[in-house]
Amino acid sequence: MTRQLDTLLAIKLMQISAIKLQLDSPFVWANGWNAPIYTDLRLTLSYPEVRNLIKVEMARLIMERHGDAQVIAGIATGAIAHGALVADSLAKPFVYVRSTPKDHGLENVIEGDITPGQRVVIIEDQLSTGNNCLKAYHAMCDAGADVLGVIVMFDYQFPVAAKALKAAGLPMTSLTNWDTMLAVASEHKGLTDADVDILRQWHRDPETWTPLDMSSIE
Repeated sequence: MTRQLDTLLAIKLMQISAIKLQLDSPFVWANGWNAPIYTDLRLTLSYPEVRNLIKVEMARLIMERHGDAQVIAGIATGAIAHGALVADSLAKPFVYVRSTPKDHGLENVIEGDITPGQRVVIIEDQLSTGNNCLKAYHAMCDAGADVLGVIVMFDYQFPVAAKALKAAGLPMTSLTNWDTMLAVASEHKGLTDADVDILRQWHRDPETWTPLDMSSIE
């Protein structure tokens, strides 16, 4: 029996270290959070098999769920390459959305041609707080586009993101997610019950979570 897509992709992402777990020496995210996990999905571009799997499955989801899409939009910078690959496979125009306007020239937020009324699907590499997706969504709406939804490679499944996207009326579909990754890591990475508990504690409150060795320092 073939594995489900979410499980298969989670396995491959961990095999190439696009998803890394470090419980003893947590990472510090750009937003300041301490985290026992770090995702660098740009690494998938260096592995043709993984890169192609992502491209094919994203294109399939777009055809199945947003078959009338006219434009594919990638979110800078992590989803630019994958978005372009998906757009090429679907023979659709491609644009990408910056997090902030370019500080010179035309000061664009959206790079590429977009026409008011065009139906757009957004591509994102990972969904954590949802802020990047919402910025891209509002930029596309400001340009007059009709955003059909967002396709994400890895969803951290934080309630704050789900709530924000639901409030904006932005449908989201992911290739794989936190729950699947945790199940895969438990089976293939030899995590102990204590390790899994640490990961779950972090996921419940990532903003204030502190590693045990750090919390013991006065």
